[in-house]
Amino acid sequence: MSLIHLVSLLALLQYLFFGALVGQARGRYGVEAPAITGHEQFERMYRVQMNTLELLVAFLPALWLAAQYWSPAGMAAVGAVYLVGRLIYWRAYTRNPASRSLGFTLSFLPIVLLLLAALGGAAMALPQ
Repeated sequence: MSLIHLVSLLALLQYLFFGALVGQARGRYGVEAPAITGHEQFERMYRVQMNTLELLVAFLPALWLAAQYWSPAGMAAVGAVYLVGRLIYWRAYTRNPASRSLGFTLSFLPIVLLLLAALGGAAMALPQ
């Protein structure tokens, strides 16, 4: 399970990193809190952070539940794809939002796989 712990912690650190980039963008582009609009580059970074938060709520429980029924190393590998997907999404979205689809797909599909794995494992564990 230590790989699950590692992937979970990396996902949280990644989210905090994106949050720090939002704070940095606030200063760079003069977007004072509580505003969330004002400069396109700030808004792009803010959307990356918010989209990451939206997916993180499904990713972490799905990762942990799937790892209860299937190989933790295998589920951690699926989780690693999510992490890479988020990085690709961040780079693409901040450069050109229209190019975000690969990063989003590599973030979203692992969540779906983990949810299906958890659902399948839980169904198989039901008493007969």
